[in-house]
Amino acid sequence: MRELFRLTKYFKKYRFRIIIGIVSLIVIDLLQLAVPRVLKAAIDALSIGRATFHILGVYFLYIMMIAFGIAVGRFVWRYLLIGSSRRIERELRTDLYNHITTLDLSTFDRMKTGDLMAHATNDVNAVRQAIGFGLVILTDIMILGIASLVMMLLISPRLTLLALIPFPIIAFFSTKFGSLIHRLFEKVQEQFSSLTERVRENLSGIRVVKIFVQEEPEIKRFDKMSTEYVSKNLALVRVWGLFFPVIFSLAATGEMIVLGFGGRAVILGQITIGSFVAFVAYLQTLVWPMIAIGQAINMFQRGAASQGRINRILDIKPAILSGALKTGPVKGAIVFRGVNFNYPGKNEPALRDINLTVKPREFIGVTGPIGSGKTSMVSLLLRLYEFQEGEIRLDGTDIREMDLADLRHNIAYVPQDTFLFSDTIRENIIFGNRSARTEDIERVARTSQIYDEIVQFPAGFDTVIGERGVTLSGGQKQRIALARALLLDRPILILDDAISAVDAETEKKILADLQDEITRHTSIVISHRLFAIQDAAKIIVIDQGRIVETGRHADLIKARGLYFEIYTQQQIAMQLETL
Repeated sequence: MRELFRLTKYFKKYRFRIIIGIVSLIVIDLLQLAVPRVLKAAIDALSIGRATFHILGVYFLYIMMIAFGIAVGRFVWRYLLIGSSRRIERELRTDLYNHITTLDLSTFDRMKTGDLMAHATNDVNAVRQAIGFGLVILTDIMILGIASLVMMLLISPRLTLLALIPFPIIAFFSTKFGSLIHRLFEKVQEQFSSLTERVRENLSGIRVVKIFVQEEPEIKRFDKMSTEYVSKNLALVRVWGLFFPVIFSLAATGEMIVLGFGGRAVILGQITIGSFVAFVAYLQTLVWPMIAIGQAINMFQRGAASQGRINRILDIKPAILSGALKTGPVKGAIVFRGVNFNYPGKNEPALRDINLTVKPREFIGVTGPIGSGKTSMVSLLLRLYEFQEGEIRLDGTDIREMDLADLRHNIAYVPQDTFLFSDTIRENIIFGNRSARTEDIERVARTSQIYDEIVQFPAGFDTVIGERGVTLSGGQKQRIALARALLLDRPILILDDAISAVDAETEKKILADLQDEITRHTSIVISHRLFAIQDAAKIIVIDQGRIVETGRHADLIKARGLYFEIYTQQQIAMQLETL
């Protein structure tokens, strides 16, 4: 239950709403307890023949006034208490989302997206139930339970003691059932997370599923996971379904005791028939708080279990912490000095002893075999991952001392894995520059050689593309991503195989149009196609995490090293294509 104490800051924010709501709920509970007193007086008046139409009319008016007060109060507490739980739910979900965005990529490498989605939906909802209706039930237990007991004692202490015989057993069973329900609910939530992740993966990769004709196997796999989810829910339902019959049976035992001993007391004249009716009404009112103990335990246990999972995410400390130094726009001088880097959980270094100096507005080309560490190098510059040894400086400042947002605001990056949002082409291009003018959007689209294709779409730049840009070809997605980066107009431009999906001819046109952009920025172009970087002021060749060659295109050809091998292979491939 201590997991829920993390919500204290939200309760403080809405404390006045919550306090007024609880006061309203207490008033309603007390008003409910007044009804049996009115009935007692009316029945006693009838039983001794002293009732008149006027007296009965007064009692009727009392009951109507109480009912009206209950109706108004119920609206107030529902609006304030349940409304506050909804507001806390919103803020908790927002804080969770905000925290997730601060985590580094290594965290996402370890966690499943489906799990995160389940935490932000099911778990947050369970917490809301606990702090909303759970708080209501807890108040009812204390007020209705104590007040009903006091009223019963005022009528007959002896009958009260007899009526309470089953109630310790009710409380015991409620507690035991609550603990069991908590464990079963944990299993249900874990299975829901796995099921959500499976659905997300299959929908995201639906084309792969179809291409490999794996619909049936995936359906069977989903059905198996869904069956397990239902099975775990049914186990929870069986326990929950058994809870109420057991509790009501025990409560009925108390009513039978009251009927026997209380009826005898009425016959002997020890209590009035009105007092007996009121006592039974209070006893029935007392049953709800006893039952509610189990329901409250169940609800708080669920909420605590869910909040515990949320807390575990909130407790994850970002491995990459922002520095405090705000530098504003930079010139673009980059220095790697003795940088070593391992991906979390990997034994083999991704980068070893990287030393590199890039001057402002210098065009640097980077090439090398697949998996040699090219992308890792620029990921470190962006601080998407943290290196273990060495230093990286930007304009002489250690990037770890720089404000993280400030650092990234100086870099326009087009990654290998192009990601587009399910939105219009225009919204995807202006993603990092919402205030961009139409002429600037069209300019970067022309530079990226995508303008002519966009204007041929039915809605032009306002054409809505599918999830991850699925309605576009790989080359179109890359060129839109390139336009998005160019629109930022930042001091440093990094292209990581940014146009590898287009044909060689289109790539040459793009590179020709990019010359002005490249010369105006510090540009790092990673490419497998050497003609894309052969005009660079410096070419870096990386192999197995090390820089093995550095120089201009002509110098590297003369050196007849790895660069020469790659160049020769590509020349042969180009000659074969022309045959």
